[in-house]
Amino acid sequence: MVLLLCCAAMDPTQTRELVERTWDESILPALVEYIKIPNKSPHFDAEWAAHGHMQRAAELIAAWCEARPVDGLSVEIVRLEGRTPLVFMEAPGDTDDTVLLYGHLDKQPEMVGWAADLGPWKPVFKGERLYGRGGADDGYAAFASLTALEALQRQGGRRARCVVLIEACEESSSFDLPAYIEHLRGRIGSPGLVVCLDSGCGNYDQLWSTTSLRGIVTGTLAVDLLSEGVHSGDASGIVPSTFRVVRSLLSRIEDERTGAIRLPELFVDIPAQRVEQARLAAEVLGDVAGKYPFLAGARPVEGEGAELVLNRTWRPALSITGAAGLPDLASAGNVLRPCTELALSLRVPPTCDAAGAARLVAETLEADPPYGARVRFTPAEPGQGWDAPELAPWLAAAADGASRAYFGRPAAYMGEGGSIPFMGMLGAEFPRAQFLITGLLGPQSNAHGPNEFLHVPTGKKLTCCVAQVLEEHHRAHA
Repeated sequence: MVLLLCCAAMDPTQTRELVERTWDESILPALVEYIKIPNKSPHFDAEWAAHGHMQRAAELIAAWCEARPVDGLSVEIVRLEGRTPLVFMEAPGDTDDTVLLYGHLDKQPEMVGWAADLGPWKPVFKGERLYGRGGADDGYAAFASLTALEALQRQGGRRARCVVLIEACEESSSFDLPAYIEHLRGRIGSPGLVVCLDSGCGNYDQLWSTTSLRGIVTGTLAVDLLSEGVHSGDASGIVPSTFRVVRSLLSRIEDERTGAIRLPELFVDIPAQRVEQARLAAEVLGDVAGKYPFLAGARPVEGEGAELVLNRTWRPALSITGAAGLPDLASAGNVLRPCTELALSLRVPPTCDAAGAARLVAETLEADPPYGARVRFTPAEPGQGWDAPELAPWLAAAADGASRAYFGRPAAYMGEGGSIPFMGMLGAEFPRAQFLITGLLGPQSNAHGPNEFLHVPTGKKLTCCVAQVLEEHHRAHA
């Protein structure tokens, strides 16, 4: 006979009290200091090492974590030559199984459009929101992970060995991360569960688990026609506008009337389960487009409910995120410009080959240039999308139970339109692992844009949920 002895489940009241106290007294003050640090990701600050902001952010997080009363915890800032730092933590558990908890500490650039009393490096509390760049995306991840471990330990809960990995290159497509994964392979082990705190939530009313992530192809499209600018009155009508050439090239990729992508190779068959989850998510959310700050009279693209969810999560879409060669309005003289450059951001479906998509986009844009213009598409490292493995019954039950315990509503599932390259790497590296991908980026939180904020009550509840899922993981595998 085999006798299985399980400890009592965590008391939600005790968990909530400890987590809320830790957030109020320790996490939020640390996040205030973190938001002040302009540690932009390497793509947006080529001199990041010389500026020292990334190191400051890593040291702030490491120092806070080292002070937490988690038995056996080790904290280290790992530095590989020429690469962004990585905060690596280990906490022994009651079994040899491993849970990997992931987040990142690098940030997007400032962006324009912040409210007069707000700013990217200016932490401001307004009601239940903490404004500033990087708090929700996702500076809170390390603090929440350690607090979940502490809450579990305080009640005598049991869990697997935990590894916490906080990288500093995620907003630059994680190009440093593979080197760290290889360097730390023996110390990471083989995770049975991955908890990622860098995703979003459809609302602030329940625990959301991300089922898929789109891939991304970014790059610069450059069109040159002249060696120097010339008077528009003299040249227009004879010399083509580089802007018009760019516009025609983009039409090879996208239907400008509808936004539909014109390259059939960038579409995939959407799994039936994801279609059903999109339908259920649309029912929960109601007005799917309601979270976006449309001006009065403006409206989203055609489609409703589940179709909009699938547009955002399983279909390709193009955005123009930057430009060069265009003077600001105050300096825009009557000159026909010699060149135009645009930053392209193409989201591709989770299971689409992102590297192949980058090659296809380059070939499509560079073929047969109009007017013999010099056309170049220079892609950055593409980010592969990710589709979660089938959800294990124990994890489905654990997520739902945690959501009901701390939010009072069942868990919900939906794909994300953004990219977390690390998930694709881990999915390939550990195909048997289960994934809880979640986060705080809900309605109006506006990650990457102006007025980004962290919804504090959701941060507290999410931390409680992580603690409970860790205990349920141990219970399921004991």
